[in-house]
Amino acid sequence: MLSDAHSQPVGEVEPADDLPVADAWDAGHMGCGEVIVRLRLRMRKLRPGDVLKLTSQDRGAPEDLPAWCRMTGRRLLRAAHPHYWIEQKNG
Repeated sequence: MLSDAHSQPVGEVEPADDLPVADAWDAGHMGCGEVIVRLRLRMRKLRPGDVLKLTSQDRGAPEDLPAWCRMTGRRLLRAAHPHYWIEQKNG
């Protein structure tokens, strides 16, 4: 949930370079449906606890990516559109 058009998502922290990233993917302006399909395949290649840094310019990403993480058991560690740090689930 955004508090206004210029602020960070409520409850999220500013991104920093302190998270070890196992993989990074710039999905550009790809639509969220295609991002989700490809994200699922990309996350399968990661080990439990690995972090993927995703960059997605899609306007739906701030709502769709947190929902996808909740539904798939992955943790969204940080979010500051267009950047998202997603941790692979354990087991």
